[in-house]
Order: sequence, then structure tokens, then C-alpha cells
Amino acid sequence: MAGKQMKIAYLTPGAGGMLCGSCLSDNTLVATLQQLGHEAYLIPLYTPITTDEPGVSTGKIFYGGVNVYLQQKIPLFRKLPRFLDRWLDRPQLVSMLTHMPSRGDVEKLGALTLSMVRGEKGNQRKEVKRLVDWLAKEVKPDVINLSNLLTAGFVPALKRKLEVPIVVTLQGDDLFIDALSPEYRRRVLTEMQILATKVDRYIVHSDFYAKKMAEYFQVPSNLFQKVPLGINAESFSLPMDAKSKENVPTIGFLARICPAKGLHLLVGAFLKLKEMSAFKDVRLHVAGSLSSKDRPYFLEQQQRIRAAGWLSDFHYAGMLDHTQKVAFLHSLDLFSVPTTYQEPKGRFVLEALACGVPVLQPAHGAFPELLGRLGGGRLFRPEDGDALATELASLLTDRTTRERLGRQGPLGVDQHARVEHTAMATLAVYESLRPCSKILQIGQIANK
Repeated sequence: MAGKQMKIAYLTPGAGGMLCGSCLSDNTLVATLQQLGHEAYLIPLYTPITTDEPGVSTGKIFYGGVNVYLQQKIPLFRKLPRFLDRWLDRPQLVSMLTHMPSRGDVEKLGALTLSMVRGEKGNQRKEVKRLVDWLAKEVKPDVINLSNLLTAGFVPALKRKLEVPIVVTLQGDDLFIDALSPEYRRRVLTEMQILATKVDRYIVHSDFYAKKMAEYFQVPSNLFQKVPLGINAESFSLPMDAKSKENVPTIGFLARICPAKGLHLLVGAFLKLKEMSAFKDVRLHVAGSLSSKDRPYFLEQQQRIRAAGWLSDFHYAGMLDHTQKVAFLHSLDLFSVPTTYQEPKGRFVLEALACGVPVLQPAHGAFPELLGRLGGGRLFRPEDGDALATELASLLTDRTTRERLGRQGPLGVDQHARVEHTAMATLAVYESLRPCSKILQIGQIANK
């Protein structure tokens, strides 16, 4: 049965109109699984999925953000007839009324998060039934893959109705949970540690995160499988006639604009460089989603640059589509997203490397593994703006090393971080959970 076409249900939460790395990666992976001949469904939860590549998600939204919120706050909405639920779940309405929560928002979402992870015992039990019924009657998948454990409240109900392996790709659950108030963090984590026992396999993108999540959710380490994160490498190449880089050193940042991504550290390093006569002409170009909640933070960074007299050398390009993103990355000499948290995947690093741009990343999270495996960059001491400035200065003055790193990046991505690598490794995880695979494994053990 190995190699047989599989029917895959892949569930991922939308980010409320914002671009997020998990949505981009999930969309890219499912599109590749479809190209490989599998019947793969990308199913949005909460809000529609926003991507900068052709989207492949279904038109249906489950756990619609408006319904989920109203069912939490107002008991009457837990009993609304289905036709009214469908009206509230319209993608256009959900997109208009929801947004990605900032850290301040997350602190207030404790009760809702707790209710969601409790599944049938929570206030959204009606949504649990709808999703379970649809998966069991309409999709009948061979395997279900969730892009985080926070969305797994429906799993116990599904397990009773449909015998199907459940895989969870962990991509940052702890970052959300740890932002909750202490009381709700404890309660949510306790529920999720129970829920974690219902999952058949966990996929992670780094050894660092496998070890951290095994301890965090109290799950045996043998349930974790590392799968390399991959991107559509070809889509990051630029036609030769489109390559035109100005002879002005440019440092770039491309990620969601928020404190956790560390833009303030990069701005501080940029201002230190501008104090040195050798780097008076260096520029800082920034791009990425910016929510209304994080706008004051962004304006604060912009004001720092203005006060120092260097605003003309700073540019914010906004949220970019894929073509604009590729052009933006190719215009850079160096790239850094100096996160203050331990990043579990680092998709933005892969994108910069694929464009031949050397990267400078903090020596924590998945970054040491990524750069150790792919090359193309250097590490610096986390949350140390002076160390970042020193490394930036070193590479800006060492063209030979910069060019060597620039050649390593695309080669490393091509050899180790293409989405085809991710798809094949993911399929291997699915195959290992098939009933025939389990019988074969038992037989092999018995014969030893």
C-alpha cells in the first residue's frame, strides 16, 4: 500500500488577513501534496488564509472567528440554527471583523482559549460537531494533520467517530500559551497536556523544538518526527534582466512588524552603524504585515530614526505580494530578523537564503540548526544589539565573505530546504501511521 494516493485533511488557522509563516508554509505544502497526486484539502479555521502564492484552501471555514467569539460571550449564540451560523461564517464577514491578536490581545483570550481546547466540553461544542461530521461524512480522510495543537479540541470526538491517524505540526503553540495570563496559562496547558495524548505523531522542523515541546506537553520524544521546512525555491529566483542592485549597502527585515520579531534591535544596530564614518550611506529597508495594535511600536522605531537624522535612509515597503517580496529580497545586501523569542521554524531565513542574501540571526531557537545545515549566514548573541551591529559591520566591510555566504544560501536551500523535501518527509510520516504499516512494523519486531 506504500505510495498509494492518500486523502489528507490539513487544518490550519487563518491569521485574520495578515501574512504569517505558518499559513504560507501550510499552503505551499498542501499545494505540493496535490501536485504529487494526493487528494489533499487545506481547511481554514477561524478566518480565511492569506498567502502570497496561489491559495489552495477550501471555501469552507470551520470554527469561524465571529461564531466562536459570540458563542463564548453570549449563550444564545450556542443555540442558533445552522443557517444563521453559515451567515456569520461567510469569509468576507469573518475577514472584516477579525484580526491577528497581538500579545496584549492574547492575554485577554484566556477563557476563549480554554473553552476551545476543551472541545465538546467547551462553549463551542456546536462547532466541534459540525467539523467532526463534515470530516467523517464528506472528506473521509486517511490522515488528518493540524498545524498546531491549540486547534485539537475536536480530536477526542473525531477519534470516537472515525478511526484515522492524527498528526500535529507544532509551529509555535508555546508562544501563544505563554502570552496568556498566568491563571489561564496554567489551565490551558493542563488541558493541552491531556489532549496531547490523543495525537498519533508530532511533526517539528528542528531538534530544538522537538526537545522543547516534548517537555512542554509531556509527550514521549519518540512521537516526534523532524521534517525539514521547505519553500518553492524556484519562485525566489529573479530573471537576469530584472537584477539591478544599487551600489548602496542595504540591510533588510521582512517579517510581521511586532516587538517579538526584534525590529527595535535592528533599528538600534542600524543607528550604531550610522555613527561610524564607514557606514554613513547604509540603508535599512523593512517590509511585513503591520496590525493596528503594533502600529505605535512601529512609529516608535521610525521616530528613533527620525530623531537621529537618518529617516531618508529608512524605507517601509508594507505587506508585499510574492513578486514584490522576491524583488525586495534581491535588493538587499544583508538580512536580519533578530527575534526576541526562540523561533521554531524560520521561513523568512529560507526565503532570504534562496535569494542569495546573507543572514544574521540570533543564536537561539531553530536558527543555529538552519544555518548549520544550509550555510549562508552568521549567528550573534540573542537580544544583543551591539553584537548585531558588530556582525553587520564585519560583513559590510568584508565583501569576499559576504559573497561566499551569498553563494552558500541558494545551494543549501536547493539541496536541503525545498518544499518537495518537506512533502516527501511528511508523506513518510503519514505512511508510517497507516494500518498496514503498523502491521508490518509489528511483524518486523516479532521476527527479530
